[in-house]
Amino acid sequence: MAKTKTPRNGKRSVGLGGRKRFGLIARLRSYFLAGLLAVAPIGFTIWLCWVLLKFVDSRVTPWIPDAYNPNTYLNPYLPYGIPGLGLIVLIVGLIIVGALTRIFLGRWVVRTSEKILNRMPFVRSIYSATKQIAETVLKRQSEAFRQVVLFEYPRRGSWAIGFVTGTTRGEVQELTDDEVVNVFLPTTPNPTSGYLLFLPRRELVPLSMTVEEGIKMIISGGIVTPPDRRTPEQKQVKHVAAADGDTPTIGPRAKLTAIEGGTEDPKKSAADSD
Repeated sequence: MAKTKTPRNGKRSVGLGGRKRFGLIARLRSYFLAGLLAVAPIGFTIWLCWVLLKFVDSRVTPWIPDAYNPNTYLNPYLPYGIPGLGLIVLIVGLIIVGALTRIFLGRWVVRTSEKILNRMPFVRSIYSATKQIAETVLKRQSEAFRQVVLFEYPRRGSWAIGFVTGTTRGEVQELTDDEVVNVFLPTTPNPTSGYLLFLPRRELVPLSMTVEEGIKMIISGGIVTPPDRRTPEQKQVKHVAAADGDTPTIGPRAKLTAIEGGTEDPKKSAADSD
């Protein structure tokens, strides 16, 4: 009975030139993934911008009088309207409204409108909340979404990142002895929904990443990890201790293994904190 020749190194050679079939498939697969990775972000961005542009155009363009609408004169020559016309009109309209609010007549119209809305039982609550949110987010000196922090949630030893939206004021702060901070905890992969948490400032660990990098990390589910921009000296300082039952992992009673200037014995640190 004839013996079948075995290729060197015990590998089966298939195809022209002794190349492995699965090697060619793996290479094509890697090329496909590389092309998808290069095209997908650009394609998705262009598609999303186009969808938003068409949405604004479909809502704003019908309000333009035919005599002032450029599409009226271009329709006999072009099968489609001018892309972005509604967006341009919307931006110009907002600029005009903003300029009118600075003059006496514009301020009078705004005050009169606010008085009318504030007298409506259900509408006034929606208007006041919307106005307060808009003023807080759009105000230049606002501290909303300026810092990314790390904190324990939903249990000890489990960590989450959130965004500081401001210092807690009012009844919530008056009822607590700690200095409380408003923290927005977004959900993955939709960062527009989440939870509002009131956390003590001493239990928050500020992160060096920007708000944009934090949002990317949340949307990607942790796949996109921003770089650590801290100095080598700062990286030697531990702010979070290992989870050990009910022992605090952060704060003055945490058993940290590293301090500024070097390391410290965990037992000694725990004795000093007690």
